[in-house]
Amino acid sequence: MVINIRPEIQLIGDTIISTRRDIHKHPELSFQEHRTAELVATKLSSLGIEFQKGIGKTGVIGDLIGNGDGPTIALRADMDALPIQETGDVSYKSVNNGIMHACGHDGHVAMLLGAAEILSKQKNKLNGNVRFIFQPAEEGEAGATYMLEDGVLNGVDQIYGVHLWNYQKTGTIGIKPGPIMAAADEFEITITGKGGHGAAPQGTQDAIVISAHLIQALQTIVSRNTNPLESTVVTVGQINGGYNFNVIADKVVLSGTTRAYSEENIQLIKRRLNEIIEGTKKTFNCKIELNYMDGYPPTINDDKCAENVLKSAKKIVGEGAGDPYLSMGGEDFSYFLHKKPGAFFFVGSAPKDLEPMSTPHHCSHFDIDENALLIGSSLFVQLIEDLLIKN
Repeated sequence: MVINIRPEIQLIGDTIISTRRDIHKHPELSFQEHRTAELVATKLSSLGIEFQKGIGKTGVIGDLIGNGDGPTIALRADMDALPIQETGDVSYKSVNNGIMHACGHDGHVAMLLGAAEILSKQKNKLNGNVRFIFQPAEEGEAGATYMLEDGVLNGVDQIYGVHLWNYQKTGTIGIKPGPIMAAADEFEITITGKGGHGAAPQGTQDAIVISAHLIQALQTIVSRNTNPLESTVVTVGQINGGYNFNVIADKVVLSGTTRAYSEENIQLIKRRLNEIIEGTKKTFNCKIELNYMDGYPPTINDDKCAENVLKSAKKIVGEGAGDPYLSMGGEDFSYFLHKKPGAFFFVGSAPKDLEPMSTPHHCSHFDIDENALLIGSSLFVQLIEDLLIKN
């Protein structure tokens, strides 16, 4: 596999890697990214890039103004870490107890700052502008929506986002038009029956039995209601109920998640959840309450913007550019794509000599092949050149 890391990125490669390690060592949770934001602002200032802090609470944006008329292209990196105790043994291990960069956001920031450094030296060649977006709180707090409220996409024509991806080998870039990450919702179902002694079940409404019936019935939403060619998931991940081995439970709480690549399938899942619950209530003469919590919508790439990424990616990794390894994970970049055309892409980062999936995202020993950082920075630079510099 031929990888063409841009020579100017190669020259600052050590800086990109050291920036990632510094952020990794000092992780911050959603809306607490004060140190990271200050690091970003300091770097942008040193490059002569105009910046604003406090966008979307703790976010930072930088604007590189080109020398000619043209579109404004936004590039986004997320900054927040996760509430996980790091167990890996690396020199840059987290010093913040119970917090670690277990998803790659430290690398996203480092890649985008590296690209900003190179692009800042080419501003006179740009027919258009670049907005660098450093976003807080992607991990479940919808930081993108707070940035939108503060006008982060005002004047932006297209937006592109990156994710390091340990499910792909280093030297690959995953991009496709259309859905690329799923809607990610949450639900809680409370079953209230009538308890009693395990030796005298007559007259009870056994919440354990009802929950077992309901869990089985919910599996038919995917297997019998959705198109098997359209990926959907209904997962009951938690069951809480019961008091003792010989007591019939009067209450069980189920919690889980639903995932789909289209809004239509999410709405179908919601409808069938309610219908199955209503039927179960009548069958067992019990009380069942559903609390459904909307999460991130599906992330859907614009066709033309996905093509832009693919063309630029082929210049960096050749045949390593193509369809991504898809998951049913959610991503709040979806909110940006609801407002402006753009694309979200993956940079393969599986550690050397390990199979993809050996160090999955959100695990306590997560780490990356840091060569992926140089590939990601190269792609950001290549993409902007291809869009804003006329040959």
